Amino acid sequence: MNERIFKNMNDDYLIIKNPDKAFVADVIRRIKANNGYCPCRFERTPDTKCHCKDFKENGDCICGLFIKVPCIDVTEEE
Repeated sequence: MNERIFKNMNDDYLIIKNPDKAFVADVIRRIKANNGYCPCRFERTPDTKCHCKDFKENGDCICGLFIKVPCIDVTEEE
């Protein structure tokens, strides 16, 4: 499976592709129909091209294609 995982700078959370395959397929279809622009935005500018500026700067995916999940510390304390 080709999963993309993005880490934020503080390692507070990971950004993963939404696990809902039907939802992801619909969003991808809408992005393609919108010539690569976010389907949740009215304006078509470089800032709204997928991966949009909000996603690149803050990890916020307006359309829900990517979601944030908290990082879990799996190290054991001695």
